[in-house]
Amino acid sequence: MMSSLIRSRLQSIADKGLSIIGLSTQPGRKHSPKEIVSLCHLLLSGRGEASGAAVSREILNCYQALSETEKTDFFHLLLSEFSVEPEKALEAANDYVSDPGHESLDRLLTISQPPRLNLIMRLNQAPNATKFLVEMRADLLVRLRKEPDLRYVDRDFVHLFTAWFSRGFLDLKSIDWNTPAAILEKIIHYEAVHGMAGWEDLRKRINPEDRRIFAFFHPRLGDEPLIFVEVALMNDVPASIQTVLGDAHSHNPALESSRASTAIFYSISNCQRGLRGIPLGNFLIKQVVEELRAEYPGLKSFVTLSPAPSFRQWVTDALEGKSQVRLPRTTIKALKLTQTEGWQDDAKTAAVVQAQLMPLAAWFFCNSSANRHRVDPVARFHLGNGARLDRLNWAADLSKKGMAGSFGIMVNYRYQLDAIERNHEMFANNGVVVASPAVIKAAKTYGSILARQKPVEASLRGESSSIESAGMP
Repeated sequence: MMSSLIRSRLQSIADKGLSIIGLSTQPGRKHSPKEIVSLCHLLLSGRGEASGAAVSREILNCYQALSETEKTDFFHLLLSEFSVEPEKALEAANDYVSDPGHESLDRLLTISQPPRLNLIMRLNQAPNATKFLVEMRADLLVRLRKEPDLRYVDRDFVHLFTAWFSRGFLDLKSIDWNTPAAILEKIIHYEAVHGMAGWEDLRKRINPEDRRIFAFFHPRLGDEPLIFVEVALMNDVPASIQTVLGDAHSHNPALESSRASTAIFYSISNCQRGLRGIPLGNFLIKQVVEELRAEYPGLKSFVTLSPAPSFRQWVTDALEGKSQVRLPRTTIKALKLTQTEGWQDDAKTAAVVQAQLMPLAAWFFCNSSANRHRVDPVARFHLGNGARLDRLNWAADLSKKGMAGSFGIMVNYRYQLDAIERNHEMFANNGVVVASPAVIKAAKTYGSILARQKPVEASLRGESSSIESAGMP
């Protein structure tokens, strides 16, 4: 964590820098986006440490005072005034083509780097600048859908954040009941998968011996967690979140951790919107696995209990004719039953829906990547991280959120330590979904049904290259 001494030192340097360059602040005066950009040019032209820290602090403070419209204008100015100059880049490229040496290559690489990268790096000189820049990118992300050209500005943030928040700079901490209250409150606030109502819910997730939470922190962000994972130590793989978090568990004695054979990752929450897309979760899972293996040698299996947040929307799109998938009549008939509130509470109705949705879900998860349908973000994360699609669970999350996202279906992804790299390469390079035999069988069976629909728009074309069976460990 950044110590108060270091923070005070940075503040002192920035204060002295203002007087050195003759830049005075006027409390309460707002600066326009163009004025702030002028300060950005001043920052890039300077070389001194004190002046750089001073101007950086002034820019970030002025940015925070902008209205939402003015922030949009500011980002567009970053795009127009701090991009690569085409003429210079073309000249440098031609020089390299005519004389491909180290010097001409170095010049080409320097000129082809947008000045925004250097600007963002220099802005990071100010006290608390990293936190401000993460928040600035969060503002930028909100605008990308309506302002697609700003993605070029975002690329520069991603380039730098990927380096600044690489594994070597992160601190992994175990969260327990003795963790400072300020951090515990943030864990409650940031929990994004299975929300916590308050301190009692948090206690159930960290106080029993068989429940753990691990979080990544960055030295420049103080007590702000970046991402955290919740873990249950068990002797089998749960088929529902109720098994992990249900009231019944709170009345049972905790499993002695040394006797557990399976670690269940049941919730991963990103805490900083401005770090979306930065691969923190990949580092976290792998690091926590190593930590748990060292602490509990008896652990043999590492499995998730994951939501499927985009499955219901994908099914709805297919039902409404918004995708290439043509659902069979039996599936459509079953889906109409889900439009009645409380359908899941009627055993007969639930059985009819289950018989249609479970094989459809298997097909969806095994083929969404290869057939370019909407890929479930959680599936993309775990499959890209080298996990195996292990099992689909019916009625696994009966909460309002679980029903809205996936009809209550949840997924177990298994991290087989000796197969992680192979699985990752197969998914990343070829779109191959490595899955258990049971899931593969269900996907192929339903795929043959879809193939008989007219017109034939949804089949397991190339199924041997889009899914692969893996033996149970």
